[in-house]
Amino acid sequence: MSAGRAVGLLLGVAADAAIGDPKRGHPVAIFGRAAQTAERLLHRDQRLAGIAYTGLLVGGTVGLGVLAQRLSQRSPVLEAAATGLVTWAVLGGSSLADEGTAMARMLDAGEIEAARARLRNLCGRDSAVLDGQGLARATVESVAENTSDAVVAPLVWGAIAGIPGLIGYRAANTLDAMVGHRSPRYRNFGWAAARLDDVLNLLPSRFAAVLTAACAPVVGGSASGAWRTWRQDASAHPSPNAGQVEAAFAGALQIRLGGRTVYGHVVEQRPVLGEGRTADAGDVTRSVELSRVIGTLTGVLTAGAALARGLRRERRTR
Repeated sequence: MSAGRAVGLLLGVAADAAIGDPKRGHPVAIFGRAAQTAERLLHRDQRLAGIAYTGLLVGGTVGLGVLAQRLSQRSPVLEAAATGLVTWAVLGGSSLADEGTAMARMLDAGEIEAARARLRNLCGRDSAVLDGQGLARATVESVAENTSDAVVAPLVWGAIAGIPGLIGYRAANTLDAMVGHRSPRYRNFGWAAARLDDVLNLLPSRFAAVLTAACAPVVGGSASGAWRTWRQDASAHPSPNAGQVEAAFAGALQIRLGGRTVYGHVVEQRPVLGEGRTADAGDVTRSVELSRVIGTLTGVLTAGAALARGLRRERRTR
């Protein structure tokens, strides 16, 4: 049993790197459609309604995960296969790398209009107001944040709680992306989803920042710069979690992130992270490489943690 979860996490990481996201019937897309239906039925401009909505969807998803976990634990091979399949479905490292690489290629070729259109696949910013450097900065910030959200965090929760942790985290993170905004429609209704996502990412985001510092030299970056910028600048970011890994990436790549950020009609003046130069297409490429290295190391470490935790549990029950 202890080996099944560990092997499954590694299989999922390998499948994500080799195959990428499922081409059709992606479980996250199916969950998203179910969430939209539930929103139409339950939406009220009230926090209580949002709590019910979040509890129903995340709780129901965790319940399915618990059932799948119990059924798969009948044999280590079945547990490894089930955990691997779910890990592959919830990870977003390959698609993140593909989008970041495409952005770097467009920016390097000076294809600004194409890059503006492509940025929508990474974040919800108003790309029409961004020039090449602004697009590069937005891409690096998105790669950094999603390295934590779509790679490190699912693996951490998979190591802690297995299949229920994997799909429960992804459900909460998806709801945050859908309704966790401060727009008039979601300011109250999306409050619970946003706060749940904040709580679930407290540990993984900081773990991702530490891994960023550890992996920085692999892509020609600065480990000390990542550590220093993370410790000095992360707390100034409006997000308790995104700022952790964005600051670490800024220091690792020795660039400046943050500043004026436009989402539709909402303008945020975010604090500057780091003390280096402005990001460019080359930094986008390096951020993707850094993200990939972090993802691989996270897979190895979380699999090792799951194995060690399982062995300790087995020794206690003997």
